[in-house]
Amino acid sequence: MSAGPSRRSFLITAAALAAASGPLAAGTARAAARVPKVLVIGLDGALLGRIRDAEAPNLDGLMAGGLTSVSSLYSDPLAPTLSGPGWSTVITGVWPDKHLVKDNAFTGNAFARYPDFLTRIETAKPALSTYAVASWAPVTTTIFSSKVDTRVSTPSAEYDAGTTSRAVTELRSGNRDAVFVHLDNIDHAGHSYGAASSQYLAAIRDADAQVGRIVAAVRDRPAHASEDWLIMITADHGHTDAGGHGGSSAPERETFLIATGGGITAGSTRHDIKMPDVAVSALAHLGIPVDPSWNLDGRPLQQPAPDAFDALRGHLGTRVDETGIGAAVLGFTHTPPAGWSVVNNAMGTGGVTEWRGWSFTTDEFWTASERGQGRENNIRARNVFAVADGDEWADRSWSGTFDSTLVTPAWPVRGGSTAVLRYTTYYRQEAPQKGEVLVAYDGGTPVPVKTYTADTSSRTESITLQVPAGATTARISFRYTGGNNWFWTVDAVSLAAS
Repeated sequence: MSAGPSRRSFLITAAALAAASGPLAAGTARAAARVPKVLVIGLDGALLGRIRDAEAPNLDGLMAGGLTSVSSLYSDPLAPTLSGPGWSTVITGVWPDKHLVKDNAFTGNAFARYPDFLTRIETAKPALSTYAVASWAPVTTTIFSSKVDTRVSTPSAEYDAGTTSRAVTELRSGNRDAVFVHLDNIDHAGHSYGAASSQYLAAIRDADAQVGRIVAAVRDRPAHASEDWLIMITADHGHTDAGGHGGSSAPERETFLIATGGGITAGSTRHDIKMPDVAVSALAHLGIPVDPSWNLDGRPLQQPAPDAFDALRGHLGTRVDETGIGAAVLGFTHTPPAGWSVVNNAMGTGGVTEWRGWSFTTDEFWTASERGQGRENNIRARNVFAVADGDEWADRSWSGTFDSTLVTPAWPVRGGSTAVLRYTTYYRQEAPQKGEVLVAYDGGTPVPVKTYTADTSSRTESITLQVPAGATTARISFRYTGGNNWFWTVDAVSLAAS
């Protein structure tokens, strides 16, 4: 991707951006009566931290007027941190293990099974008008399908300036309902000069001015007062300080979402948002229900679903024995949520403090303990999750075995009926390690209902339980046994009547 021509700065104020985004939380009821529309802007290779370092008043205004969320990507062998897998994840609403894009060649993709969100809009509501314009042609020639009303691959000679002008014209004068805009020059600067360079900051400033023009075009629409625009800005991957991406380092895996409009609370920060949520949030805003048979990984940002572990974020502490994790990074606790317990009666002694028994942690903390061992592919856990990590525990002198059990509260059940246990999990195996899921009714003896003795990629498990006659409560236990082996993560645990 070659650098484009220089672009004239065009800045708008934070106040104007807030006006362009539509009413926030207080105006949700009024917004519901207006026509919903969606704008997604992709900033290829952008790092949120560098956006904050740069002079980026338009993006700063959008953050002040909406929500900001930082999240992390996967790594090999699931997929490298490249644009092909990244934009495919954003645009389809599923992770690479479903859309199957592993690189920028898109060979073997599953877009027929998992189409882009504009195609889903066209299928569900063909009367709506969809538009995509991109500086990197594969976005509009390969990821978005021919069902999209208009797809434009900007000529390389025009680059982001041409993409911006086309988007501005469509948004100001057209009547599109869902628009995707891809800008590329931040990524180009990252490759050429590195994310720590002044050139990278200059590219962010240019992109910020272009975002300002695009959002101003929304504000200037004659029908803007009767429209409710959800504006989302995201990235496909990050960059190293020296330049480049594709690996498993934290800067390469970093992505973010800035969102405003659609009833979003101004100035809010979220920790539960993931890349596939962009596509699903666009569908939700346009009133398109997500069919469970679509098997999407995203969930609407408008419908947060925090679990018990997420309540621990404010109680997370800094490292104790770990050395590869930043001293100021908050990311672990052994104290479970209210009603939960961790049983370490048979747990060995010594080892790394952070990982002695089940711990509650975050992606940014856990993956930094040691990279390149697959921890980065715990993609379906959100915010705070539980982990039993025998491998990291054994990095200091230890004795005995790793034997720890995570136990849920006593949840109500109806005797003689069925209940469904759901949780997300990710399990890496090395003998003699074992993971067991057990259930105990009314304080009785726990009985295994699921055993892990082989690698299990990140997934959501659904286990139907036959509740004994007369039972009124059930406790679920997750027992990990092993030693200097691998790990097991659990998140979003629930038990409900089937």
